[in-house]
Amino acid sequence: MVPMPSKHHAVANAVNEFTVLPLALPPTSSFPKKATHYLYLRPNAPKLPTADTPREVFLVNVPVDSTETHIRALFAGQLGGSRIDRVDFEGARAGKGITAPVTSVKKGRKRKRTDAEGNVSTAEEVGKLPETWDRELHRSGGTAIVTFVDKASSDLAMKEARKAAKAGQEIQWSLVIEAQAKLLGSARYTAHHSLAYPDSAVLQQSVDDFMTAFSAQESARSRALTKQRSVPDSDGFVTVTRGGRAGPAREEEAREKGEELKKREKQRVGEDFYRFQTREKRKAEQMDLVKGFEEDRRRLEEMRKRRGKVRPE
Repeated sequence: MVPMPSKHHAVANAVNEFTVLPLALPPTSSFPKKATHYLYLRPNAPKLPTADTPREVFLVNVPVDSTETHIRALFAGQLGGSRIDRVDFEGARAGKGITAPVTSVKKGRKRKRTDAEGNVSTAEEVGKLPETWDRELHRSGGTAIVTFVDKASSDLAMKEARKAAKAGQEIQWSLVIEAQAKLLGSARYTAHHSLAYPDSAVLQQSVDDFMTAFSAQESARSRALTKQRSVPDSDGFVTVTRGGRAGPAREEEAREKGEELKKREKQRVGEDFYRFQTREKRKAEQMDLVKGFEEDRRRLEEMRKRRGKVRPE
C-alpha cells in the first residue's frame, strides 16, 4: 500500500511485460486516508506450461488482505466481467491430509484418481486438521495465479486491464466485499484464539479419517506388489519387489536358516573360542600325531624282527 502519487509524477501503465493497474484503497480506521495500491498482471508464462496455462493470469503485488472473493469481484465487476475458475495465492496452506476414495456424498473438493488396477475413482483429501485462522493474509509483494474458465475470458481480462491502465481509470477495491469478509485486527486474533482449541471429537474424527485412508492405501499398495510378484511383464520377467514370498515355503526356509545359525553359533563359541584354547588344541593334535607315528614305527620294528625268525618249510 503506497500513497497516491502527485499529479506531477506520471505512473507508467506497463513495466516490461506487466500491466500496472492502480487500485484505489478506501480509508480505514488504522489509515484514514485514501491510498493507491499498484497491481501488476500479465498472462502466465511458466517454464513448464500445463494445459491450464493459456487461461491463466499471473498477478504480482496483490494486497495483503485480498481473498478469492476480492479477486473475483475485481474482474467480474470492473474488468469486463470475466468468469474465474479458481485463484491460487502464493504460500497458501498446502493440504496436510491424504487422498482416499469417497462416497457420492459431496464434501470438499474432489478429483479423479486411478488405482493399481487402472480403475478411475473419485478421491478427496481426508484427515486434514482444522484451520486455526479464519482468513489468510499474504506477504507484501505476494503473487497469485488466476485461472479463468477459458482462454477468451483470460484475454478479455487482460484487454480490459490494459485499457483501464492506459486511460488512468480508478479501480475501486470494493468496500462491500470487505464488509462481507472475515474481520481483521483484534477480531481476527480473537477468532484465532478460539480456533486454536478445536473440539476433541473433531480432532479424533480427523485422525480416524487419516488412518483409515492410510490403511486403505497400504492395502492397495500391498495388493499391487503381490500382483507384480506373480504376473510377468511383456518380456517374461517377474518384477522383484520387497517382501519376498509368503506361505509354507517361506516358513521352511526360515526354519532352515535358524538351524544354520544355531550350528554356526556352536562352531563360533566352543572349546577353541579363546586363543590359548586354540594353541593347546593344536599342540594336542601334534602330540597325537607324534604318538601315532612312534606307535607305527614300533609296530613296524616288531614286524621286521618276527620276519627274520620265520623259517621256510
